[in-house]
Amino acid sequence: MSDLVVKDNRLVEASYTLDMVEQRLILLAITEARETGRGITKNSLLSIHASSYINTFHVEKNTAYEVLKAASKSLFDRYVTYHDINPETKQNRSFHCRWVDKIGYEDHSGIVYLRFTQDIVPLITRLEENFTKYELQQISRLTSAYAIRLYELLIQWRSVGKTPVFDLTIFRSQLGVEPDQYKTMSNFKRFVLDFALAQVNEFTDIKAKYEQYKMGRTITGFSFTFKSKISKTEITSKNKNAYIDFTQKQLDLFAHKLARLPELSHLAVEGQSYEDFEKPLKEMLKSPEKQKGLIKFLEKVGYKP
Repeated sequence: MSDLVVKDNRLVEASYTLDMVEQRLILLAITEARETGRGITKNSLLSIHASSYINTFHVEKNTAYEVLKAASKSLFDRYVTYHDINPETKQNRSFHCRWVDKIGYEDHSGIVYLRFTQDIVPLITRLEENFTKYELQQISRLTSAYAIRLYELLIQWRSVGKTPVFDLTIFRSQLGVEPDQYKTMSNFKRFVLDFALAQVNEFTDIKAKYEQYKMGRTITGFSFTFKSKISKTEITSKNKNAYIDFTQKQLDLFAHKLARLPELSHLAVEGQSYEDFEKPLKEMLKSPEKQKGLIKFLEKVGYKP
């Protein structure tokens, strides 16, 4: 069963600073609550086992126990800033709220217990059209908190494959970069943006690139375009269904090899020599329809798509 993370886009677009372990802990809490079918309410005391952290993120047991214990302390002080529109005045407004109002750690078992605040719960659980959904496995190999946030920001726009221009100041905040961190653009790109993008491109199901926008000589924002990767299964399927335009040399080579396969002997005329059998095989290899039936035999004699 896939572990699905569901967040309101107000939360995805919000500004917050969580380290990698804290982000992973929150995502695990969301997915495990969904998997158990109990869901999340303002009274839910959720439990996250060290074994889940180990298996999902492929870390050593001792490491998992240590980082979860530390995160159970630091997460209590973390808060999120999110934005919405006042339904009465129609004005933009922003709120600050804590992620959790209760969190604890059990030393022997390595279990973290946490309860989301009543303000965060609706942003995580309401299943509406403006939610971003993705499988936890997509971020399980990301080792950068910035990469996790970048992936979340991008896939809101999966249906169109491109984002609007992210204002630099807001974008830095959404990635979790503190105002006094990586102030120069070269450092921001090197240690945050380019590093995060490289991880997203290598370890997730999308491939992205960015374009920068300037006012004069100063970079003021970034936009992204991205597309879904083709899985190995899809590539194999595509190759098997595609017509192969063999050269004459290839036709001679593969017909020679195929003619000697016992599995294809039923296609030969009784008493026919290998050399004579090669001729109809060449014609079959030149036929788009008949070629498909020979693909698995071609691979057996050394053809590689």
